[in-house]
Amino acid sequence: MAARGVGRLLVIALGGNAIQQPGQDGTFEEQLFNIDGAARQISTLVADGHRVVVTHGNGPQVGNLLIQNELAAKTVAPMPMDVCGAETQGQIGYIIQQCLANHLRRRGVTPYVATILTETEVSTGDPAFARPSKPVGPFYDKERATELQLEKGFVMRNEVGHGWRRVVPSPEPLRQVQTKAIHDLLAAGALVLCSGGGGVPVVRETSGDYRGVEAVIDKDLAAAALALNLGADALVILTDVPHVYLRYGTPQQVALGEVGVAEMETHLANGEFSAGSMGPKVDAALRFARGGGTSIIANLPDFEAALAGTMGTRIADEAAMNERRVAPVPAGF
Repeated sequence: MAARGVGRLLVIALGGNAIQQPGQDGTFEEQLFNIDGAARQISTLVADGHRVVVTHGNGPQVGNLLIQNELAAKTVAPMPMDVCGAETQGQIGYIIQQCLANHLRRRGVTPYVATILTETEVSTGDPAFARPSKPVGPFYDKERATELQLEKGFVMRNEVGHGWRRVVPSPEPLRQVQTKAIHDLLAAGALVLCSGGGGVPVVRETSGDYRGVEAVIDKDLAAAALALNLGADALVILTDVPHVYLRYGTPQQVALGEVGVAEMETHLANGEFSAGSMGPKVDAALRFARGGGTSIIANLPDFEAALAGTMGTRIADEAAMNERRVAPVPAGF
C-alpha cells in the first residue's frame, strides 16, 4: 500500500446519475452533457492540487449491450458479459477523459488524463458463484428463458409482471490487477480513470493466468478496495441523495453528518440501509474508513461542499475524528 498523507489523493466514485439521469434514454448527447457537469467539478480539485482517481458505474450501458446482443444474435456473434464490461469501460472512459481534459485545459492546467482498462480479481471460491443474484440484460418470455438455460447454462429468474431475466454472481473484489500501473500514472502526475463498473471480473488460475468470468462486481466495493490499495486519503462516493439517512423515506428520516465507524456499523447491522441501494455504499465507505481514511457519501451537486465538510455524510475512525477536532483538517477534506 502506498503511504497515506503524501499529497492528497482522492478516489471519486461517480454514481449512475453522473452518467445517465433517471428517465433519460441514454443517448450519447445525454451522457456527454451529464458527464461534462461532473468533469467540471472534478477539474476544480485537480486545479487545486489534489491527485484524483475516478471510478464510475456502467450498469445501463452493459444492459444496453446485452439487449443489442440478443436482438442481433442471428447476424452478429454475441459477446460474453466480461467483454461487454470492457467495452463500456472504454466507451464511458473516452467521454470522461475528453471532458476532463477540456476543463483542465480551460483552467490552464496541462491535461494528463489516462483511462486504464481495469480487471478486478475475484476468488473462484467466492460463495456468490454458487448463488447468482444480480439481474442483468433484457427480460424474456418463459420459452426463450428455458432455451437460454439449456443452451448456455444461464440462471434465470422470473420477475412477476416483467418476465424472466438472467441473474449472475456478484463476487467480492480482491484487487485491481492494474493497481501498479494506476499507482505509477498517479506518481507521474496523471488523473486516472479506472475500475469502471467495478472492473472486468477475472479469476486467477493455478497456472497464474487470468480468465474473465461472467459476473458483476459492485462498483463502490471495488472503489473501496482500490482506495485502500492506493493508500488514498479520501473515498468520495457520489450518489443521488445529499446524505445517508436513517429511516429513509419516512416522516422520521434523519440525515447523518459526521459519523464514526462503530456507530455506522451499528446502523448497517440494524438494517437501516437497503441492500439494493445505500447498503453497499455504506459497506464500501466503512471498509475504507476502517483503514484510516475518510469516506464521504454525497450527491453530485453538493460535491465541493461535501469535500469542505458542510454537506454529505462523512465516515471516519473515531480516533481520526478526534484528531480533526483538535487540529482542523486542511480545506478540501
